[in-house]
Amino acid sequence: MNRELRRLQAKEEERLRERRARAQPKRRRQRTGIRQFFREVRTELKRVAWPSRREVVVFTVVTIITAGFVTLYTLGVDFSLKQAVLSFLEMR
Repeated sequence: MNRELRRLQAKEEERLRERRARAQPKRRRQRTGIRQFFREVRTELKRVAWPSRREVVVFTVVTIITAGFVTLYTLGVDFSLKQAVLSFLEMR
């Protein structure tokens, strides 16, 4: 056997070992108590960068206006295509 074949065989054996290691059942983590869970939630919520009231209002208004424009655009395209299809079918 030459060196190249030995290397390929070694790589294949390594892959098989990795697959077997992954296939072994993993240990289940022990469950956290409800108090510990809520303590951790509270700690994480303190770290959140909450937007100010003004930012929330501005973002809400921008979202509503954008949704309105998209709705009107879709309505216009839909109406135009409908009219085009109807006029095409009437020509026949």
